[in-house]
Amino acid sequence: MNKVLLIIQREYLSRVRKKAFLVTVFLVPTLLLGMYAVMYLIYKNSSELNATHVVKVIDESGKFAGKFHDKKKIHFQSLNQPLPLAKKDLKKHEDDILLFIPKVYSSAKSVQVFSEKKPNITLSMEIERQMNEIATNNNMVARGIDTAQLRNIRSDISISSKEVTDSGDKESNVGALYAVGVAGAVLIYLSLFIYGAQVMRGVIEEKTNRIIEVIVSSVKPFQLMLGKIIGVALVSLTQFMAWIILSVAVSFIANKYFNAPQSPILGMLDGLKNVPFAYIISCFLFYFLTGFLLYSALFAAVGSAVDSESETQQFMFPITMPLLFTYLISVSFLAQNPDSSLAFWLSVVPFTAPVAMMVRLPFDPPGWQLAISMCMMVIGFIFTTWVASRIYRVGILMYGKKASYSELVKWFFYKE
Repeated sequence: MNKVLLIIQREYLSRVRKKAFLVTVFLVPTLLLGMYAVMYLIYKNSSELNATHVVKVIDESGKFAGKFHDKKKIHFQSLNQPLPLAKKDLKKHEDDILLFIPKVYSSAKSVQVFSEKKPNITLSMEIERQMNEIATNNNMVARGIDTAQLRNIRSDISISSKEVTDSGDKESNVGALYAVGVAGAVLIYLSLFIYGAQVMRGVIEEKTNRIIEVIVSSVKPFQLMLGKIIGVALVSLTQFMAWIILSVAVSFIANKYFNAPQSPILGMLDGLKNVPFAYIISCFLFYFLTGFLLYSALFAAVGSAVDSESETQQFMFPITMPLLFTYLISVSFLAQNPDSSLAFWLSVVPFTAPVAMMVRLPFDPPGWQLAISMCMMVIGFIFTTWVASRIYRVGILMYGKKASYSELVKWFFYKE
């Protein structure tokens, strides 16, 4: 056990002390702070964003004139002049918009907008929305319907989601729960690929440099593999925690000193007040660590079986396919149907559980399903580590021989 701890310590310290690690840890928050600074400068100094657009209206139908409502940065102005003359005036005022409404405006593309520059999508949608509203009101008035009375009786219903629990009703923000589940699944998916690949590269590097021959004279291959996997897992956790803490701190600074637009991180936190973070974070750490141990053991076995990273492709796809499949359907199906049979089975199978269960966690799956999933994860990573170690102990000392699936099976059954 002491040897494993020494290997973990070596792997962890050798990686976190590298300049690349420190640069990466501080690069993300620095880029985030830079993004807020750029947003602040754009919103403060951009004349285009702060400019008021003048929409000049030529209404030949006579049914829209004087009925448009000015908005914060949109001013409507009626014109009584021919269209060709109004189009010439646009050259003098290139920021203005000319809206032409013919006598028969109901046919497709009969209403036209002219401008020296392309009008932005927000302006075009606002003009279209107001015209449809005015036309609808005109049609109702023509049929003798009192539009003022309709506005008075129009309802504006807002639904508040409540979850019934033994301790009483509590707020249930479905959008926030959806975001938390998908975010947890994405973090685990990316971390397993990024840091699992680091384990594989480390094994390949030690093997090709022949350092491994010296190391295995002092420790068993299984101890070396386990120490390397846990060490890299701790490095990834350190990086994630640093990113989260520094990003939140940067968001507070940006909102306080830059007076920037609402931070997406802080806005997300405002909507997550009722999410059980302690429960979700503890489960996230469990599935991250067990999933990392499971997949990194397989990555280490692959690294021991090849002499270069280019030879890993034939082994990588079968390993990563279950995780990739679960990730792809997590947004389209699992988050929409967290209690389905497919969601249950995917959260039980160790190769898919880290992503599937993270999507289901915010929706409070039954405790017995969570217990089964966690037990299967522990059994899964123990079994996978044992299988991978039997391949690792042989492959790590093999050189110059291209491995195949049949060769890996032979290595597995070799006796000690």
